[in-house]
Amino acid sequence: MRIFITGSTGVIGRRVVPALLAAGHEVTAVARAPEARERLVRAGANAIALDLLDPAAVRRAVAGHEIVVNLATHIPSPGRMLLPFAWRENDRLRREASANLCEAALAGGASRFVQESFALVYEDAGDAWVAERSRIRPVRYNRSVLDAERAAARFASHGGAGVVLRFAAFYGPDASHLRPLLAAARRGFAALPGAGDAFISSISHDDAASAVVAALRVPLGVYDVADDEPVRRREYFDLLAAALGVPPPRLLPPWVKLVSGSLGELLARSLRISNWKLREAAGWAPRYPSVREGWAATIGALSEQPAAPAELEAAP
Repeated sequence: MRIFITGSTGVIGRRVVPALLAAGHEVTAVARAPEARERLVRAGANAIALDLLDPAAVRRAVAGHEIVVNLATHIPSPGRMLLPFAWRENDRLRREASANLCEAALAGGASRFVQESFALVYEDAGDAWVAERSRIRPVRYNRSVLDAERAAARFASHGGAGVVLRFAAFYGPDASHLRPLLAAARRGFAALPGAGDAFISSISHDDAASAVVAALRVPLGVYDVADDEPVRRREYFDLLAAALGVPPPRLLPPWVKLVSGSLGELLARSLRISNWKLREAAGWAPRYPSVREGWAATIGALSEQPAAPAELEAAP
């Protein structure tokens, strides 16, 4: 199949493109930097530069493709995440670029549109399991998630297979937030707000990428992408510390959530997210059932890899 993919140099896209090529698909990948396009061409993809906010250009580029996969994001660096203006470019990608890609896919006769989304839009559920029908409650920093999801819904309303992938909290050796997380743990404290008994749902970059490939064969709809076994925050950081070989860190006091605004409230939620729907629809399963296995693998891989290029967290 001819597949058009954005975000091809992001932490998920850079894993998805080789998997699609290995499966025999013809891939057109969007990349901003010339060096990134050269790497994609060497790998076997057709690499292009494209302004995703230009509707006419997007329509021309997407024409003739059977599937559109939108993984484009521009996530601020960890040090700027509390600044509302730092999210503007990401919001524009979710609102405008997703809509442009949807319209281009419809005009070009594509049969499937896969849209990246964010599982942390669900409201705090305590100890209860969270699934696709659970209530969502985005905050100031991620309201545009709903705009991105509307693009897939619009595609589905015109008879196509519109698929939304709501990813849990990413982790992996090239995650932009990993080094601050590790630095904090080495200094003896956890870097995320929230109670020790609150659940954190995670997904490794590798498992997120395999879920994108699985999304090529599922019925239309929304799918949560998380590992099998969410863990409580206390265990999450204890496991991280064990992988680093340092003592368990102290959890942050409750007031940190309050002074961190809506983003702090979002990150402190207890979310025990189920991946059952995707498992049933695609026969998908994560390589790492939980961070119990994943943290050790991540820390081991981190020592073997060079620092990730800056473009990986701001992939067009």
